[in-house]
Amino acid sequence: MSEAASAPGATDWIGLAATPTFAIMALLTAVPGGGQAEMLCSTAHAASPLSGMVPMYLLMSAFHTAPWLKLISNLAHSSPRLSRAEQK
Repeated sequence: MSEAASAPGATDWIGLAATPTFAIMALLTAVPGGGQAEMLCSTAHAASPLSGMVPMYLLMSAFHTAPWLKLISNLAHSSPRLSRAEQK
């Protein structure tokens, strides 16, 4: 296995940054008192509960969870585990 394949690169870190970034953007967008930006984006407020920026950021955050799931899976598989026989 080459060193480049085993070491995390910039693209791995950027992939991990997307989910929390979109989650923070959803929280910041949901805070009332957005000023002029809120006035511009609120023309169709009663259209649908799924319209608007908050649901979009939450969906984007959910769609970008794959790198986190992969990292968790890799960490879980690489950590030493005791079998049930070893635990007793």
